[in-house]
Order: sequence, then C-alpha cells, then structure tokens
Amino acid sequence: MKDYSQVTPEETLRLLATDPEKGLSSSLVAARQDEYGRNELKEKRRQTVWEMFLLQFREFLILLLLGAALISVLLGEVTDAVVIFLIVLINGIFGVVQEFKAEKAVEALQTLSAPKAKVWREGAVAEVPAVDLVPGDLVLLETGDLIPADARLLETVEFRTDESALTGESVPVEKDAGDLPQTLKPLAERKNMVYMGTIAVAGRARAVVTATGMETEIGRIAGMIQESKAEITPLQKKLKVFGKQLGFSVILICVGIFVMGVLRGHEPFGMFMTAVTLAVAAVPEGLPAIVTIVLALGVQRMAARNAIIRRLSAVEALGAATVICTDKTGTLTQNRMTVQAAVVDGAAYTVTGESMGDRGEFLLGEAAVDPLTVPRLGMLLLTGLLCNDARLTWEGKERRAIGDPTETALLVAAAKAGLFQHELAAELLRIKEYPFNSTRKRMSTIHQGKLPFFVPGLPADDLWVFTKGAPDVLLKKCRHYLGKNSIEELTPAAREKFTNLNRELADKALRVLGLAFRPFQEGEAGGVADVENDLIFLGFLGMIDPPRPEARPAIDLCRKAGIKIKMITGDHRDTTRAIAAELGLFACGHEEEQVITGEELDRLSQEELAERVGELAVFARVSPTHKVRILEALKANGEIVAMTGDGVNDAPALKKADIGTAMGRTGTDVAKQASDMVLADDNFATIVRAVQEGRIIFENIKKAIYFLLSCNLGEVVTILTAVLLGWSVPLLPIQVLWVNLVTDSFPALALGVDPPEKGIMDRRPRPPQEGIFTPGDRRTLLTFGLFIAFITLIAFSTGRQESVSKGQSMAFITLSLCQLVHVLNFRSLRESIFQRGLLGNKPLLLGVLAAGLLQAAVIFLPFLREIFRIVALTAADWWYIFGLVLSPLVFGEIWKFLVFRRRQG
Repeated sequence: MKDYSQVTPEETLRLLATDPEKGLSSSLVAARQDEYGRNELKEKRRQTVWEMFLLQFREFLILLLLGAALISVLLGEVTDAVVIFLIVLINGIFGVVQEFKAEKAVEALQTLSAPKAKVWREGAVAEVPAVDLVPGDLVLLETGDLIPADARLLETVEFRTDESALTGESVPVEKDAGDLPQTLKPLAERKNMVYMGTIAVAGRARAVVTATGMETEIGRIAGMIQESKAEITPLQKKLKVFGKQLGFSVILICVGIFVMGVLRGHEPFGMFMTAVTLAVAAVPEGLPAIVTIVLALGVQRMAARNAIIRRLSAVEALGAATVICTDKTGTLTQNRMTVQAAVVDGAAYTVTGESMGDRGEFLLGEAAVDPLTVPRLGMLLLTGLLCNDARLTWEGKERRAIGDPTETALLVAAAKAGLFQHELAAELLRIKEYPFNSTRKRMSTIHQGKLPFFVPGLPADDLWVFTKGAPDVLLKKCRHYLGKNSIEELTPAAREKFTNLNRELADKALRVLGLAFRPFQEGEAGGVADVENDLIFLGFLGMIDPPRPEARPAIDLCRKAGIKIKMITGDHRDTTRAIAAELGLFACGHEEEQVITGEELDRLSQEELAERVGELAVFARVSPTHKVRILEALKANGEIVAMTGDGVNDAPALKKADIGTAMGRTGTDVAKQASDMVLADDNFATIVRAVQEGRIIFENIKKAIYFLLSCNLGEVVTILTAVLLGWSVPLLPIQVLWVNLVTDSFPALALGVDPPEKGIMDRRPRPPQEGIFTPGDRRTLLTFGLFIAFITLIAFSTGRQESVSKGQSMAFITLSLCQLVHVLNFRSLRESIFQRGLLGNKPLLLGVLAAGLLQAAVIFLPFLREIFRIVALTAADWWYIFGLVLSPLVFGEIWKFLVFRRRQG
C-alpha cells in the first residue's frame, strides 16, 4: 500500500486520477467499486454453534471417557455409559456458551465506520453511504464528522482530529495539508493524513480518499485480529499434557493387566471387564466438569469485583501472569488533560484536585492560596476561561466536557479557583474571535465588560483582548508582563526568565500554554496582527493527562507479587517517561535506557528485541504492529503476558496476549470484543484483584485435581494389587464410577471455592514451565493415594474371608466414605486442618454432607443396594469401617507435620 503522506496533494490527485475541480465521474466510481470492493471491513467465516460444540470433544481425556462409555455399551453396562455421556455433554455445553461470545471483534470495528460521507463527484456535493466510497473520491470533512476512510488532506482550515482510539495520543492532532515529511513518520505524526474511524474535533478540510475497507489502517488491524490465533491458557496447556500422559498410561496398564491375566489362565471376558474397571478407576470422570464449574464460579466472583470475564478458560491466566503490558492513556492515566501548574511572575503554583472536579487547591510550596486574592493568578485563569470554546455540562451528577481536552482543562482549573464560565461569559461578553491555527499558534478573543480583578494602571470596565498560545510565539507578541504590584516592561532579562520557566515546565512533560491580555480601544484596527500585539504577558498553565491515583499502589502490589509492568503507548517519549517515573515503573537509575520508541524498535530484529525486552519498561510512539512484536518477544522469553488497553490500536495485542484486558467505560467496542477480560470500572487496581482471584482459582483447581487424583490413584492401586495377588476384583465398574462421580466430585467441587491461604500475593508467579505437580506435591499425592489403597485393600481382605460380595461391599463403603474425610487434607498441603479451620469452607461441609447422604441412600435403600450389589454388614463390620474411614485425616496430619518440619529445617 503506497504511503501518500510523503506525496504532495497535486501528485496524490494525479496518482489517483482524480479531477481536483469535479472529482470522480459515476462511471469511474462504478469501475473502482468493482476493483476495490465496498468500503467495509471483511469478516472471515465464523464457526457455527455445532462446530464449536464438536471442538469441545478434542481433549484427550474427553476422548478417553467417550471410549470407556462406548466399551460399556458394547458390554451391556448401559447405566455407566449414560452417566459418562451426560458428564461429557454438560461439559461441552458449558464451553460453547462461554466461547459463543468471544469472536465479535470485527463486528465492533464495523461500528466505527461512518454511515454517511459528503463527497464531491461530477462537480457537485453529494451525501453517499460511506461503504460506497472508493480511492480517489474527494471528501468534505467538518467538526464532528467520523472520518469515513483513509485520506490525504488537500486543504485544511484549523482542522484537528481525535486519533486517541487509533494511536493512543491523548491530545487532538493538528492537521496540515501542506506538511510534507522527508522521511516516513509514525502514524501519530502524519499531519497531512486522516484515518478511518477517527473523529474531526475542530475546523474543516477537503481530502482525497487513498484507501478503503481492509486497506485502511483500521482494516489492517481487523486483519491482524483475524489472523491471530486464540492463545490457550497455562492451565489448559498443563491439563492437555496431563490428559495425554494419563490416557497413555491408562491404556498401557489396562492392556498389560488384560494380557497378564489371560496368560495366567483367567477367562478373557472377565479380564477385559477388569481392564475396563481399571480404566474407569484411573480416569477422573468429574475433572472436566469440576474445572469448568470452578472457573465459572470464579467468573461470578470476579464480576462482583468489576472484572468481567469473557472467556471461561482464561480466568486463571492472570494468576500466572509474569508481565502486564499496559497502555498509558485511559488505563494508567485518566484520559483527561488536567492543569497541574500555574506560573506567574515570581510564583509557581501547584494545582491539585480531580481532572473533572471543581474542588482543588493552589499551593505555593506547601501553603494553600486563594487565587481570587492574587490578581495576576486570577487574571491568568480568567484568560484561560474566556479565550475558550469548550463547555462543561452536567448530566445528572456527572460532569461532562464538550470540546477540545486542552480547553476543557482550562475551564476546570478556573472552576477550582471559583471562576465559572456561565457567570463570567455573561459579565464579559465575547464580541469577536480569532480562532487558533497552526501558523499563528494562538487564539484570541475580544470581550467587553468589567474585570473581576484590579489591575494597576488599567481601567476596570473596557474592551479586552485575551490570548492563549504557544509560549515562545506568544512571548514575542508581548511588551509588558503583569508583575506582583504593577505592569512591568518585558525586558530581555524578564523574557529570558519566562523562557527558562517554560523550559522547566516542558522538562516535566507538561503541555504548556502561555496566556496574555491587553486593553482594546474601540476604533482600533481589527486585523489579527494588530489585535495580537503589544500584549501583557500573564504566565503559563502547564497540564498533563495525569496518572490515576490508584495506579501507583496497584503497580506496587504487582511488583510485590513478582509481576513486571511494561507501559506500551502511542504517546510521546518525554510525556510517557514522566508518567512512568511518577508511577515508579523504572528500576533504580538509568531511566533513559529503559525507554524505547517505535522508530528504535524498527531498527531491531525480533531476536535483538527478545534480548532487550526484559530490561525495557516503557515503549513510546508505537504502532499496533509494534505491540504484537513486543508480545511475541516476551513470549519467546517464556513470559505469560497480560495486555491492558482501551483503543482500537490495542485490539490485535489484546487478542494475542495470554489474557487481554480492556477498559469497560472508556474502552472502544473493538478492544472489549477482542479481550478476555473487561474492567467495568476502568480501574487499574482491579487488575490486582483479578490477579489475586486468578491465583486463588488456580490453587483451588490444583487442590481439586490433587484430591481427585489421590482418590483415583488409590482405586487403581487397589485393583492392580488385587489382580497381582490373584484376588477377585475388589470394586465393580459401577461402584468405581459412583465413587468418582459422587463421593469424589462433590467435595472436589467445594474445594474450588476454598478461601485463600495466607500470603497468596506475596508469592512470585508460577514458573511458566512448571507443571501441575511440583516434586513435593507429587510425593504427597503418591503417599496419600497409596494410603487410600492400603485401607481399601484391608477392608476388602477382611470382608472376602466371608465372601467376595461382602469384601466388595466393605471396600466400596470404606473407599467412598474415607474420601469424604480425606478431602479435608487438601484444604492446605502446607498447614494443618486445625490451623485452616474445620468450618472455614461451608460449601465443602455441605458437599461432604450431600455426598454422604447419597452414599447412605446407596447403602440402605433396597433397590439401590441391588444395583450396586451391596450385602448386609454387621455392627462389628461398621465399627471396623469407621476406624478405617477416619484414618486418612490422622495420617494426613502426621504427614504434613513431618514434611513441613523438614522443609522448615
């Protein structure tokens, strides 16, 4: 795609074969519509609901379960098969419901396309649907228009656009058709171009369309979103690996048992049923559903804390995040220009208060000053208020700004001093205006009325000129300045003093405006050069888009949790560096070495970027492509990356990140639909709460997995040991399935809502390469599983002395009930249950009670006893069983005490 920003308007028209006087002809428009297509964003084919549903069954564990169900049907065990099919079906429905909402990004991009456009065709103005525009069309743009396509400006009259959604630039961009850079500039610095989806906020312009549809900058972003593949979360990756390992192990063991039994002379059908029983015992049937439900419960808790999850399986990803890449504008900052400094002769005031509030203080050092008692400060604020086209309005209890953000900031600063636009505009009527333009770099207004402040040597009631503009330019138009007690001559020394003050403010990354005024005599020449002359300089107002007050504590907490923060923005280097320093993003010293711009990034290969990305804290003046490169570099280093943002420019990176986080209030629909999580309150601190919740969820899922697998391991070892000893099978397939689905799953599900253990935010993130099982936890899991098998075999051995049926009944009852006690061991693998508290998880107690009642029904209701083949037991048998059932809790406390003491030592 040709870059027209380095081509003159005349050459652009020639290249596009556009008549500058008449525009395109109807025939040429039709031909180009055939060539280029409609001016809209194309959408790749979406998955149907049925396709999404089928994809839920591609996990190895799910396929293994379906295989077990199919074998059960072939062997006549229909009940087992139906139960397994129901579990898999429910899990699939859960996945489809969550993922159905996740592919909306291009639809949101389409809402940014202007529905109508004013176009010059065949020598006349026509209003046509924006989708009908073609390259070469001449478009007319005015204040408030949504830009309908990418275009090269031909003429501009004080034209400015808001490109914040596309570039991250928080200040409207001045456009100039005559600008002609010698080198290719970043998107945010192309003053002679306008882009689809941005907004005209001031002035008017004429432009020629250079790109439409998918060839526009916003179209390229849409293409990047479509091309990026959805990333799977760390938990998904680990469960996928674990599922394959478990599945292959189960198949090998089952085949081995079957072959060994047949070779030892056992009847093949009986050995096949034994192998199926072993497979059912080894596979944690409830695991997929439990993981899904625990994640869904986590989603509800996070929504209550203003973090709205759009993709269920991404809940735990924030808990594993090692890096958060955050946008600046609207994420770490308030996305509102705010006056923070007011400088007059002899005094520099710090302005406090919220960016849209009328309460604040003017501090001279640490002392608060009433601006209305300091005439030169009051006049400075009055000038900013009157020489202003913005307005502040109230919508209910919330203040809204209409107009340029810089002018809005001036109104708010004046309101903090007790100067209100609706009052003073009536007392000092505007009778003439000289709008801002990029040549003069000034704006002036003439007012008639009485000044609210006494200025020595000037009449109170007269005509007044009020001017604001670029400080260096404005100072050249001034001959005097307002001193502490009188109007003083602006000598070379005084001029140098003000120039140095301006430089000091600029070095703090403040956007600085100079303000001046003078009396205006009726009958004076009214030309702008005459009006803006012999001015009285008042001082400077310095403003910035300030950090959110809660952002610094949130960043500190992230750092404490071992999470690195990277600021990625389209804004200027100096502004970004100042905000980063205020937020404490830099490591000690060497700030300059931790900042890089998009131009510098372009000079680095992907390998060089991967080497440097770890030491960089701030990325300024970057494009959407740069953001994706940064993410890829971080991922190449093994980082788990979360990306926050709110603009169109953030969408590709949000889609590619391990978890993309969009702002709910100020975020564009594009960012929201491309994200995994939306912050409803736009509060960076909510990310910290989401990190905590993600860690809690992952820990709880681990507890549930460990509990289930220790139980399943006990079942497998029980059956395997019995076969090796030549005993009958101690557990029937339906008994194993019942244990796995009821007495395992109910308590495991309740573990998923266990309250967090102490210090969860003091730990470093889990290493990305770390599996679900750590060596210490694997040893504990194995030990618990062997103990469960040991007491189950004891129960079977005791009962089989009378009959195999009684042995199977005692083994089944012992196994099912001991797991309801054993679950308490998994409330913490570090702390004693008495430290954690027996009553600390009420859902767990309810889950144990519910599973216990269901197990009691199986044991005592006649028709269920028959299905599960339970025989009558004596009182002595029951006492024996109760002793075995309670033993896992005692064993668990002893084990944790020994292991914990050894680790502490």
